[in-house]
Amino acid sequence: MATNNPIENWWRSYQFRAALKKGNTILADQLLRQIQSAGARLSWPEKLYKEKLQFEQTTRDYRQQISAQYRQLSQFRQQLEELEPNQQVGKPANLLAPEPEFIEFISQNFKLVEHDENMLQCTGIDRCVFDDFEENLADFIKEEFSSLSRKSNFKSLLDDAIEDITMLKSGQDPQYRFELSPHVYLMRYFLDNVYCAYLAWFLIYKSGLLPTNINILDIAAGPGTVAYGLALLLQSSSSLFAIPPMHVSYYSLEQQKAFQYRGLQFWRKYIEPQETATNAYFRFDTSSIFDYDKDSRRIPPDFFDFVVISHCFFSDPERRNKSQAVYNEIFTNCLKENGHVLLIVQEKKLFMPYGVRQSESRSQEESVVKRFVEDLGLNLVWYKYLTSRDRREPVSPADFGKFARENLAGQRYMSPLLRQYVKLKYDANYTLDDYVILAKR
Repeated sequence: MATNNPIENWWRSYQFRAALKKGNTILADQLLRQIQSAGARLSWPEKLYKEKLQFEQTTRDYRQQISAQYRQLSQFRQQLEELEPNQQVGKPANLLAPEPEFIEFISQNFKLVEHDENMLQCTGIDRCVFDDFEENLADFIKEEFSSLSRKSNFKSLLDDAIEDITMLKSGQDPQYRFELSPHVYLMRYFLDNVYCAYLAWFLIYKSGLLPTNINILDIAAGPGTVAYGLALLLQSSSSLFAIPPMHVSYYSLEQQKAFQYRGLQFWRKYIEPQETATNAYFRFDTSSIFDYDKDSRRIPPDFFDFVVISHCFFSDPERRNKSQAVYNEIFTNCLKENGHVLLIVQEKKLFMPYGVRQSESRSQEESVVKRFVEDLGLNLVWYKYLTSRDRREPVSPADFGKFARENLAGQRYMSPLLRQYVKLKYDANYTLDDYVILAKR
């Protein structure tokens, strides 16, 4: 037990203030307990800090009470469903009940701001999950390049892949056919797209539509961006509450087998060894969506809870029209009766085909989204514009760069690789500029 010695009290108070200035809350907590144990009179900063700790404890207790009440409500609803089975026809079973504590955790860490019903600004991140993910991805790419860079034509292979994938910035359609296309994609766009997919699954979870046993068809799946987004969301939740056992059946429909291969390599290296790893079964179908007619027997009919199309919407009118017809057929044949379609589309790819520029007009935005969904033969459930900024209208690259440096989470481990191999002249940030759209047949 600490003694009430004036000199020792002064020294502990000095250390306490120093710990707070450095942000070392663990040490500050220990010192506050010692000061109280010694019976010393608390200084003004110490009193404030004590009140802060008491408030945080009260808040945690309050959250736990809400979570307990919510679980009781969920159990009550389940009992009602068992008593009234005839009223539950067509309703998916085993849906995850949204936990208020987890929803608040995501909202705070990702700094989510709902500017209106359809616009969600996000400037934060779960550093604990994404830093580890990003660091391991950067290490994976370094290992790949350590052997690939021995090739005499490594620089030309890299330049071809960079030039192709950079077409995405102008709203054009890359070919993704070069040897290093998967590596450049993993460096340049994978983290942002996983970040977006993570939030898309969070919105589905928040809506109470995420099953514990989920069958996903991912069209133009790339390296499995959609699966990674879901896996990281479940990883974030595991630190707050125990989720029921999950099983994910993931069907990857992707023309470029190199993307599937690299995605699976990293999944086995990073996701599978974790204690909270998602229980996932993968099936790979390396074929083009434009060959769907002859390959359609491979895809199981009436099987999928979710068909996902993430960033596979073409700028070329002919390819766009043909792909929409294929998508419509897949939705009709492969979705369960109560299944959903998740669409993630870049702002340019949504507005440009309709000859419309993105503006602050919500009515115009809603009209374009509804037309887009109807052209796919679907009915809109809801949509969100996920953006890093607080406005819809685009800004200049220079203005956005300044905003990103001051407000957005940086890619600490990937930025050095982007500077070295892609010759990026600035550090990358996690950014969003996508429409997340949920629809049904």
